[in-house]
Amino acid sequence: MEKVLSIQGISKKYGRIQAVNGLFIEINKGQVFGLLGPNGSGKTTTLSILLDLVRNDTGTFEWFGKSPSKESRKRIGSVIESPNFFPYLSAVKNLKIVADIKDKPYDDVEDVLQLTGLYDRRNDRFRTYSFGMKQRLAVASALLGNPDVLILDEPTNGLDPQGIAQMRNLIKMVAYQAESDLLRLVAPHYRRADDEGRTLIQSALASAADLQVTNTELRITLAAQSSRHRTRAIAALCEELNQAKTIFPGSRLRLRYAIREAP
Repeated sequence: MEKVLSIQGISKKYGRIQAVNGLFIEINKGQVFGLLGPNGSGKTTTLSILLDLVRNDTGTFEWFGKSPSKESRKRIGSVIESPNFFPYLSAVKNLKIVADIKDKPYDDVEDVLQLTGLYDRRNDRFRTYSFGMKQRLAVASALLGNPDVLILDEPTNGLDPQGIAQMRNLIKMVAYQAESDLLRLVAPHYRRADDEGRTLIQSALASAADLQVTNTELRITLAAQSSRHRTRAIAALCEELNQAKTIFPGSRLRLRYAIREAP
């Protein structure tokens, strides 16, 4: 399996405070890796080092098997600490500015807004957003340009329980995107759907108790308390997506959707 990140003994001190002490990590393509720890344990410092925002005192790290460089950073989408956008501009205009900074086309703006649940508020000013919505917009900005790696610093901070579940499922899907174009498949369906169809797609992502993926299948497991109506509705949506063209250019992968009631 392709190695994406290799950390060899990085350390960082702030005066007498040892923020990071001899950290060793290896992460492969398609993995979801989390840093867990209390406030002040060095999580944000570690991520900042990996993005060249902070210089480590000792140790080394490699992205994609090579020393960090400007080219490797272009392959990484990130959200570090609090999201910052122009408060008087809409989500669309803010994301277009981010796209300009990243030297990326505007093609992904609507897709990432749909995938993060902000499409219906895309033309509202950033200052009118709740904290959770601001957090999701930051994730949307990180997804621009279809990065190979996504680094998120406390991505569920400020989200309600449904938003947390949706964000976790989104992260799983982004990880699977390393091997397929799953998000590219779902987003166009969302864009073409009517209000009822969009609600079904959101339900499939937000109410799933678990998402499992293989080379050919995305399996959605619903929570036991899901209503029969919702189960039937999502199953019908999955069947519709099964009939969609799922052969991607340059890929032999065909996606299949399955759904079952959780025990």
